[in-house]
Amino acid sequence: MSTTWLFLLPVVVALVLIGPTQSFKPLFVFNGNSISHREITTRAVLQKTAEVCQSIAAGEGLDFSLTIDDTLTAERVHEACSSSRKSTSLMSTVSFYSSIAYIYFQNANVDLVYALSNKHHFDSETFQKGRDLITQGVSAVKASVKLENFIAGRSTLGQLCHTLQDFYSHSNWVELGYTVPYHALIKPDKPLENLAGPNVPTCRNCAGRNCNNNLLPNVLEKRLLTSGYFNILSSKKPKGKCSHGGCFDQTSKQEPVGGINKDDMRSSHGSLHTQSANLAVIATMDLLEDIRVAVGENNFLRLMGLSQSSVLCFVIDTTGSMRDDIAQAKTVAFNIIDSKRGTLEEPSAYILVPFNDPGMQCFGPLLATTDTNTFKEWISALTPSGGGDNPELSLSGLQLALTAAPPLSEIFVFTDAPAKDAHLKSTITALIESTKSVVTFLLTDVLSSRRKKSLQDVFSRVVGQIDVQLYRDLARASGGQAIEVSKSDLALATSVIEDSSGSSMVTVFQGERNPGKPDHFTFNLDDSLTNVTIYITGTSSLSFNLISSTGISQSSSESSGPLVSLNMAGNLRRLRLNDVRETGLWKISVDSYDPYSVKVTGQSPVNFIYNLVEAFKGLHADLFLKEGRPLSDGKATFLVTVTGSESVNVTEVTLCDSSSETKVNGTLQSLGGSNFLVTFTEIPMGDFVVRLRGEDRSSSSRSTPSRFQRQASTQIKTSNISVTAEANSTNIEPGSTASIHFIVTSTASGVGTFIVRATNDCSFDSTSPSSITIKADSRGKANSTVTLTVPDSATSGTDVTLTIEVEDPAADDINYVVLRFSITAKVTDFNGPVWLEVSTTTNCSSSLLCDSSQWQFIANVTDGVNGTGIERVTIREGNGTLNTTTVVGPGGENITVASFQSSCCVDRVELSLVDNVGNVGICVGQVRQLTTVAPVTGSSVMPCTTSTGGDTLSTMLCICITVVTFPLWI
Repeated sequence: MSTTWLFLLPVVVALVLIGPTQSFKPLFVFNGNSISHREITTRAVLQKTAEVCQSIAAGEGLDFSLTIDDTLTAERVHEACSSSRKSTSLMSTVSFYSSIAYIYFQNANVDLVYALSNKHHFDSETFQKGRDLITQGVSAVKASVKLENFIAGRSTLGQLCHTLQDFYSHSNWVELGYTVPYHALIKPDKPLENLAGPNVPTCRNCAGRNCNNNLLPNVLEKRLLTSGYFNILSSKKPKGKCSHGGCFDQTSKQEPVGGINKDDMRSSHGSLHTQSANLAVIATMDLLEDIRVAVGENNFLRLMGLSQSSVLCFVIDTTGSMRDDIAQAKTVAFNIIDSKRGTLEEPSAYILVPFNDPGMQCFGPLLATTDTNTFKEWISALTPSGGGDNPELSLSGLQLALTAAPPLSEIFVFTDAPAKDAHLKSTITALIESTKSVVTFLLTDVLSSRRKKSLQDVFSRVVGQIDVQLYRDLARASGGQAIEVSKSDLALATSVIEDSSGSSMVTVFQGERNPGKPDHFTFNLDDSLTNVTIYITGTSSLSFNLISSTGISQSSSESSGPLVSLNMAGNLRRLRLNDVRETGLWKISVDSYDPYSVKVTGQSPVNFIYNLVEAFKGLHADLFLKEGRPLSDGKATFLVTVTGSESVNVTEVTLCDSSSETKVNGTLQSLGGSNFLVTFTEIPMGDFVVRLRGEDRSSSSRSTPSRFQRQASTQIKTSNISVTAEANSTNIEPGSTASIHFIVTSTASGVGTFIVRATNDCSFDSTSPSSITIKADSRGKANSTVTLTVPDSATSGTDVTLTIEVEDPAADDINYVVLRFSITAKVTDFNGPVWLEVSTTTNCSSSLLCDSSQWQFIANVTDGVNGTGIERVTIREGNGTLNTTTVVGPGGENITVASFQSSCCVDRVELSLVDNVGNVGICVGQVRQLTTVAPVTGSSVMPCTTSTGGDTLSTMLCICITVVTFPLWI
């Protein structure tokens, strides 16, 4: 570890403890009317998402009735975007909320990881370096989205938005009288102009605590751009320069004293806080617009998490004995695709991960697509082969799926063999907890598959039970199921997959008893629930009795009764509620002394998401996302967001041990809207889940609120170990090596040697210590470094997930941190595509009906001599037909000929021009009517607006030759 890192480490820790973040408040404002990074980001995302949906609706001739302003909520945007497509499906906003939260958590994280970095906050006049961060970040986002790596794209987007937003709080842009964003920040080909030179004084002393007039008159008159200097260790700064301000900024104590930041209403220039925050919203929207044009509207909506349905994700063993299983997986996939194609319940994406025999070193590749026919081709092409040594690389395949699928996904693993890579169990568990994804195993003949009969059959069966227990443990950790069936009964068990493919799936209740004992479970059904299904796994001797809220009962001996229809397959019992609309408290009693589980699911728009957060005290007290497991110190804080209804009243959030009756109630604090901060002063021992109860007043058919209950799927564990890690950047160039510094803290033993495991899902070369020792004089801390080397051949836009795990000396406690990196090639092309109008021809006339006349616009589009080439040309505004062809120009350059044709009812078109690195140009064609109807031939100069470098918008003039041979229409 470098000396610099060792020196800065205690400083960073101190910053975390006292919270001196020098920017807009990261997440929440508990006092006053200040605006946080979370609110700025959320407002920008909601408004830009609504604009994109409005544009799509207009292009399809659909209604879009939503006022786009600062009062938008995720519910209203999601509803408007869905209703414009006349959806009758239940809507789930979980993905939308989760994606927005992930973006603003990554935004806030900049104040922790890069607290002392001037360029990340535009402090100390680091304008060029700050813009370079934005340029690199937007290029990375576009590269990630191009390869449909949306999680990595959101991570980078959140970070670069923080830097962009801080410009308006930390510079004097607002004080100079500007009311629009500084567009050069997202235009790397445009110079940063009128910067105050390094020797130019910019400030004078504040008048006591009043800093309203501390900018020098010369700076204001010449509109010189500056930002405040900031340092928590030294008061040194260039003579006459402005400081950031605040009690932790040592430079503000040196003349000129005071500061110019507008972070909140109480800041040095707090009177301009709201104005700077509003400008930051507009600037963030401009940035999102550039990304939207570069990646396309559908991919932009996926980046924002606006998806009605989940992904369909299969991890399939392709060894020789899996022929029947593969055929059944194909059947259920085809049924889902064919029944939901063209509806809003159609899966948003399809993921397939095959795995095979360790001797063949075969798992993957990961295959992901949004095209149903492509997925059908992939799954049809699976060919069973190899095997024979029994254990297979099932967890390696599952690792790929967990890092590729969106958070909160449901993943199905098909196998008939134990895991050869059982050493990955803790890594898989960490990824499950990090992504909150649900994993269900469909295990066929696992206890006997591929095992030769011998005198040791009894021993073999014991080994088999141990092997299968690994799958059971992982399923339990995720809230999924380990379904054990014969190959002949697999078709019955796959109904679970079809059930989960419905939109707006929620978990009402889940519990287990291991060791088994007779017990009863209660759960509340509300009137928003449909298609309620109860799953029970256990041995064949298990029996149950279900009692409705009105006292009607049905036992396990009735396959078809007054309450449910019962189907059995292996260890699974599936109880589908009949058309019974009995809300209220239900009870199910289970009689078994063997281990069993009970899970109640349904479809409902009402759900919730949660994130473990840490509250830091100090000048800028706030919450930050906590990675890994909560500490076993008896305290935990969760940020809970209720989705699907704006009329919900949360009455109770509890931490429940799903294997017992233990539960702990939290203290609720409303943060406005549907956000609640829930604090627990104690945590259950062992594994636990988050359960929420509340009242929904949205039902118009009831005089009293409907009581509802929801439960998170993922099991949470506590730990006496804390693991934190940070890298210089989350973007890595191909052929380079990233160093990741991590800190281990033990709150229990305090000393000893801890095992370290670092794995990545791309099998990139990596170095890490095998262990780390906490010494007696180290205050319970130790630190080290992991390196990750990206090969030269890595494709820009791919991502890699690194998991660092630390296990205590007794091997009974573990914690982890999960880091995601984007592989981003260095971009040198920052110039957007240019266009030259070839012709506009029309027979439009004011004397004719507009739909009976046509006009045509033709333009040549190029990316310049040294450009990366044109990727696509699409219609941005206007209805008509667009055709493109590629020809070779006189200088050998490729020219894309864009031909747009429309009726005269549309008199203007905007074309989006995108090159291969995401630089964007906007081409405009329009019909003009002359007062004299006569053939005209002439030349004109047309404006050509381009957005470059994946980050920029610039204006240039293209000389266009216009040949008009028909009367023009004004």
